Amino acid sequence: MLAWPRWTRRINEHFPLRYLTWLLCGLLALFFAIRWTAGLGDAVLMVVFLALTLLGLRDSRQQHHSILRNYPVIGHLRFLLEFIRPEIRQYFVEGDNDAAPFSRAQRSIVYQRAKGAPDQRPFGTQLDTGARGYEWINHSLMPTHLTSHDFRITIGAGRAQPYSASVFNISAMSFGALSANAILALNKGAKLGGFAHDTGEGSISVHHRANGGDLIWEIGSGYFGCRNDDGSFSVERFQANAADPQVKMIELKLSQGAKPGHGGVLPGPKVTAEIAAARGVPEGVDCISPARHSAFSTPVEMMQFIQQLRDLSGGKPTGFKLCIGHPWEWFAVAKAMLETGITPDFIVVDGAEGGTGAAPLEFTNHVGAPVQEGLLLVHNTLVGLGLRDTIKLGCAGKITSAFDIVRLMALGADWCNSARGFMFALGCIQAQACHTGHCPTGVTTQDALRQRAINVPDKAHRVANFHQGTLKALKELVEAAGLCHPQEITAQHIVHRLDKHEVRLLANLLPFVEPGALLRGEMPHNTFRIYWPLASAHSFAPQGSIARSP
Repeated sequence: MLAWPRWTRRINEHFPLRYLTWLLCGLLALFFAIRWTAGLGDAVLMVVFLALTLLGLRDSRQQHHSILRNYPVIGHLRFLLEFIRPEIRQYFVEGDNDAAPFSRAQRSIVYQRAKGAPDQRPFGTQLDTGARGYEWINHSLMPTHLTSHDFRITIGAGRAQPYSASVFNISAMSFGALSANAILALNKGAKLGGFAHDTGEGSISVHHRANGGDLIWEIGSGYFGCRNDDGSFSVERFQANAADPQVKMIELKLSQGAKPGHGGVLPGPKVTAEIAAARGVPEGVDCISPARHSAFSTPVEMMQFIQQLRDLSGGKPTGFKLCIGHPWEWFAVAKAMLETGITPDFIVVDGAEGGTGAAPLEFTNHVGAPVQEGLLLVHNTLVGLGLRDTIKLGCAGKITSAFDIVRLMALGADWCNSARGFMFALGCIQAQACHTGHCPTGVTTQDALRQRAINVPDKAHRVANFHQGTLKALKELVEAAGLCHPQEITAQHIVHRLDKHEVRLLANLLPFVEPGALLRGEMPHNTFRIYWPLASAHSFAPQGSIARSP
């Protein structure tokens, strides 16, 4: 107010100028009322401005919002701008490579491949190749020529029912978090493209079964689909679901990247008849996912539980998913593998950058290891114990392009999963309204009218197209590097820029472990030297105090 002319400050002393909008609404209401009574106009504008005048009266008397109390009527503009701020930023402010959490460039490549549109870029890269963190894959002067882009790996070799999996699959997203039409489209797309669809911990719904796509059945701490009425694990119900030929693998979820170490509650009003049937819980009652499992309490018991699941499923590949937290807990699981002789057929490492639904901000931003660090630790541990050839490694965390897959395979992954990438293929626009029930594209809502926006046959083809387009791009990268399969990619192939004048191979930048090193008693780097002695196969708790690193 100090910058205003003196006469306006004098007026403001007697009548706050911030009330001018409210006053103007009242005057206009009076003006249009006089015109209406004189037969010179209709009553519409009179009603509009009278309503705004009454709104201003309400604003000035309410006690919940200081802005509205001090700025009647016009204060609502602030809330409107705040409401549309994400869209304004996304469409008009952010650059093509500003990731929040996915950049426009990342989303665009998915949209184009899903639609079968050309995905070439003219005029060269828009990335700053001199920026710190820029990476590329070294190419060969003798590129290979591959006849197929259908790259596959065998999971559970030697088991009764091994699975030939694509190297790119749909990551865990439950029915309930996603709409029925979204699940139908994803699973039909998986069927069309010959790849796998992870159910998420919400278990197998009728929508997962409708189109016959391959399923990875994820079992969380709530044991949905295989639980007794008290929430404990049910052998009979597990066996019945696991026997379904559509279920190709069993995945025990220890933690997830979006909110590791955190349980969840689906409020009773959201537990519909369909969700209740899929999860085996009462309709309309709060559905609780505990933060920890009740079927085991030690690493050894966990390995025995995995063996039980494998036996009950008839020998289907069985493994677990986790986001790495305390290193000694992962090392305890690894020691349990050695002590029991029981190994999972696969491990999926979920990065902390993952997440499709809602999670507390602190968990989203500051809990759990990112996929690079988590994957590298698991890979190195298995290599050091001589188990890497026995156990297949999957991973998930912000994967939308073939280079994302290549980079993670260089760190040790056998295959990659993507959640949000396939959501984009369904039409997700990153509105970040997943937890509100008001998803504008119908992907993450149980609102029957909103999810009608998803045309299942059309979106299923887009899901399959995105998968195929990404694998074709992966084939071209593998050929350019002079290789025959993505599994041949190593950290020797990826270059990372440290600053303007220095680059290094990932192999020289990140720590890698020699085969059998841990079996020989060698501690390759500080993480192993500090935490390996604290791990016990019989407890997840540290066995001693944590030493300072030298």
